[in-house]
Amino acid sequence: MNHFFVDPSRIADGTVCISGGDVNHIKNVLRLGVGDAVSVSDGQEDVLYLCRITSVQKDRVEAVIEKTEKKGSELPSQIFLFQGLPKSDKMDLIVQKAVELGACEIIPVATRRTVVKLDEKKEKAKCARWNAIAEGAAKQSGRMVVPRVSEPMDFGQALSYAQKADRRLIPYELARDMQETRSILEDIRRGQSVAVFIGPEGGFEEEEVRAAREAGFAPITLGGRILRTETAGLAVLAVLGYLLQ
Repeated sequence: MNHFFVDPSRIADGTVCISGGDVNHIKNVLRLGVGDAVSVSDGQEDVLYLCRITSVQKDRVEAVIEKTEKKGSELPSQIFLFQGLPKSDKMDLIVQKAVELGACEIIPVATRRTVVKLDEKKEKAKCARWNAIAEGAAKQSGRMVVPRVSEPMDFGQALSYAQKADRRLIPYELARDMQETRSILEDIRRGQSVAVFIGPEGGFEEEEVRAAREAGFAPITLGGRILRTETAGLAVLAVLGYLLQ
């Protein structure tokens, strides 16, 4: 069943109104019409509205709610992925897969070894693209919320922003104690928010790791192999998803 997100204000009196770009997608790509079933989320709660289309107009699609379900597709903890800006279009893949794996927010971070330099115009265009990718991934994976991709932050801003998380992790290639890592991960409880800090190509500088530790980040190892930046965060998200669910 095709899944869509609407603003909570568009759900009222047992009906749903879908507008914006999804209207063209419903009419001209999916070729859905009156009588076809769709699912809808308000992007804020873990609730799924099972609907049937009653009207297809130029600027909106209306549907009646036939059933409401508590979906249970969201993780019991919020996971914030702080991703060192990678080269090329790797961030597209990272955003897509991080959303599928349950991240609640993706924060691009400029570190000392970051190669990519974004001016204000490029930054806004990139953020718009990444958020569109996040929405598409949320639809495809059956998420009930659309994770936000924030505007890029510098390293210091990211450390400050991460203070709102209950637990903070920084995978680091010089960390070697797998038993300690296992203990740290297994100690995270359902409902605790988690910040995961991933370096760019080339990893973190030692001074950045020291600053992260002072900010409450626990260094962890991902094993004896050095993972690419586009792999490391996804590996942590997969492990956390398994442990928390």
